Amino acid sequence: MMNGIAPENMGPAAADDRLERRVLQVCDAAGSFIEYWGFKAIHGRIWTVLALRREPMSQIEICELLGVSRSLVSTSVAQLVDFGLVRPVSEHRMAPYEAVIDVWPTITEILRSREWMILESARNTLEAALEEAQLQQESGHSSAYNHDRIQMLLTMTEMAQSFLKILLGIRVPKSVTGIGHWVNRARQVVDSFRTLS
Repeated sequence: MMNGIAPENMGPAAADDRLERRVLQVCDAAGSFIEYWGFKAIHGRIWTVLALRREPMSQIEICELLGVSRSLVSTSVAQLVDFGLVRPVSEHRMAPYEAVIDVWPTITEILRSREWMILESARNTLEAALEEAQLQQESGHSSAYNHDRIQMLLTMTEMAQSFLKILLGIRVPKSVTGIGHWVNRARQVVDSFRTLS
């Protein structure tokens, strides 16, 4: 029972309104999740509503449903199209949009272009610091910095790069039938990390 009314006694309009409120909460949660990773919350909200809808939506429908401006939706949809996360259903200028459900290629590209570069930059600077520490040690100069800890941080960074490389190589299945193979592959990855420790 919800609000004193059994679900079977509610009319279709009331049930649709209730479901729509829940879906909007899901969109907000997806927006918060996406924002945590450094993207705009509106991207997550738009992609989620398009992914959950049975039919494609026009930009005006998205504006009305999410309660945001047309310019925000227009800009965000264009960015999502560029990311490969949504697509128009036709070439018409006012064509409605649908979500691209297979988001893994986009995720891996973002990981490759952003996180990999951050780790690579850290690795390069740690290698330079380690080289400088080794030169000081070889010349008999004492250092205020711990050579072994620099090496430890370098090793941790290299392990993070190895993990990211494995993650980039994993292909998330497009259908339920591929999950068994994916789970086995994930288990192999976890087992390989256990042998490292």
